[in-house]
Amino acid sequence: MAAHDDEPDCDLQDETGEDTPGLRKIIHVDMDAFFASVEQRDNPDLRGRPVAVGGSSGRGVVAAASYEAREFGVKSAMPSVTAKRLCPDLVFCKSRFDVYREVSGQIRDVFRYHTDLVEPLSLDEAFLDVTEDRHGIGSATNIAQVIRRQIRETTQLTASAGVSYNKFLAKLASDQNKPDGLCVIRPGEGASFVAGLPIRRFHGVGPRAEEKMNRLGIATGADLVAKDIAFLRANFGSFADYLYRAARGIDLRPVRSNRIRKSVGGERTFHDDISSGPLLRETLHNIVDIVWERIERAEAKGRTVTLKVKYNDFQISSHARTLSSVVADKAQFTAIGLGLLEEMLPLPRPIRLMGMTLSKLEGVPKKKVRHDDPQLSLL
Repeated sequence: MAAHDDEPDCDLQDETGEDTPGLRKIIHVDMDAFFASVEQRDNPDLRGRPVAVGGSSGRGVVAAASYEAREFGVKSAMPSVTAKRLCPDLVFCKSRFDVYREVSGQIRDVFRYHTDLVEPLSLDEAFLDVTEDRHGIGSATNIAQVIRRQIRETTQLTASAGVSYNKFLAKLASDQNKPDGLCVIRPGEGASFVAGLPIRRFHGVGPRAEEKMNRLGIATGADLVAKDIAFLRANFGSFADYLYRAARGIDLRPVRSNRIRKSVGGERTFHDDISSGPLLRETLHNIVDIVWERIERAEAKGRTVTLKVKYNDFQISSHARTLSSVVADKAQFTAIGLGLLEEMLPLPRPIRLMGMTLSKLEGVPKKKVRHDDPQLSLL
């Protein structure tokens, strides 16, 4: 169940109730349906209604969906026409990234009141290391409760939080009791918590990986932990070491507040392999819609555009183009992507994934942001 402010104080202790020295105290805070919630906050007529942020035209893509819309199956990165078919009463709102960035800044001010060790993942989520209790609040759980309350008071928005002794578990926990929830995974509980999760909850496990795992008899964390490292490496290659550690609740990564962003991008894995030129071009436009919004969120300026495809035999190919100056706008980003795609046509075989990235970023070293996650997917 979600923890509430009037619950008894609890810290990151082991199952015996004893303090566990030497472990980090990590909080992952994730705003609830952030973009859509901002729109509902600013327009009372939208409250309680299914809302999608993004374009409603034929090539539009959902950037975010309210919880009311999610009940109909609407989700981010879904084509707008599909979303409208699932939810005929869906209300589309145009993205307002200047407003989202302003609200995100207010939220980060709350984070930095409690710790300097803040690692933003996007405008609406971040890791915090609160091992040092700066204000003597008494526990990581209580700090998370205070943060959620301060965010609500400052922005009139709700946030969910996960508290644990590493980043992997804290991120899993923040999703456990959404929306407006709190979940704590204490030392000694990580492996058992992961064991009960469906394999799809593991970061980086997409639909195709899930299908492959199911064929191998892996449906839950418990199934995964039963496989030895040799089996995992034979079937999942370089992904095996991550799976082996994650199944045991192990993650030694620190919270890093000063990692410099190298690129901004995203990719889409298809349910059915595609190879036709018109469908590939349509897909590229959909990917551009999502990636350009991420570029705007990050205020990124870059000179290199890369188009990546993964064929149905899992071989990867990519083409890139570097300009003498930064990409001017979405139209130029799209045109470059289409040009790279034309260079690759006709494809030697169907593809199962397409992605685009903007790199050789300029003006970002002054900002304390993270690297883009290579596993980040549009679906």
